[in-house]
Amino acid sequence: MPSDRDRASRPAATPDRTERRSRLRQYQVQLLERMQAAKHGTAAGTKELGVMIGHERCLLELSQVGEIAPARSITQVPLAQEWYLGLANIRGNLMGIIDLARYQGAPSVAIGPDSRVVTFAAGLGFNCALLVARVLGLRDLAEMEADPEADPDPEAGAGAAAAAPWSQRRMRDRSLEHWARIDLAQLVLDPRFLQVGL
Repeated sequence: MPSDRDRASRPAATPDRTERRSRLRQYQVQLLERMQAAKHGTAAGTKELGVMIGHERCLLELSQVGEIAPARSITQVPLAQEWYLGLANIRGNLMGIIDLARYQGAPSVAIGPDSRVVTFAAGLGFNCALLVARVLGLRDLAEMEADPEADPDPEAGAGAAAAAPWSQRRMRDRSLEHWARIDLAQLVLDPRFLQVGL
């Protein structure tokens, strides 16, 4: 049992830090509630989860994602592709953690205090999660339009990302920010994605 002296030597949580943690927990709970409501048809079906993957804003369909968890304790797997970061225990389930930015040939996502893993929905049949640099919250597709600057010809672009059917739909919001819609159901059909070993 800690003594009074031990307690006194520990730095007390500052009110700002405690308040920030409380707000973050509240935000995550609200986001998860909204995601569950959208999955069960009790919210407008035009909402998608906004995340940062590398330096790109991406949208994930709510019916294709499971939950959001902190990005920690990822155990590397030998002889795996560089974009397959390893395994993590998320609520008692082993999940393969994917760096989708690296998979697309972009620089790796750096794990920081805002990093999260977004698990695939159970219905997709893959115990996987995407590493994201930051969760941006729900975005309403009704407030977006097809990105007029997106290349309509997938063969004209460069790299694997240009030809990937799971990331061809590009959107632009009212602030003129560009978003890539990621179709996880299409991603799990990509033969390269299924080949995590070297």
